[in-house]
Amino acid sequence: MTEFAASHDTETDPRTRMECGVCWTVYDPAEGDPLGRAAPGTPFAALPEAWCCPTCDAPPVKFLRLDDDR
Repeated sequence: MTEFAASHDTETDPRTRMECGVCWTVYDPAEGDPLGRAAPGTPFAALPEAWCCPTCDAPPVKFLRLDDDR
């Protein structure tokens, strides 16, 4: 199993925000990623394989679950 798949397997809540471990950009499913062509409401686990951080081009495997009280 790849690291990318492993990071997606642990995500259970489609509203979970993810933070880039390189530049700290936050991917918020409620907002999506207009630059990466992810519509609002797209869970991190549903992003295309070719998706990368819109700020630093880090791959999804570099993203960490953001535990916050929103």
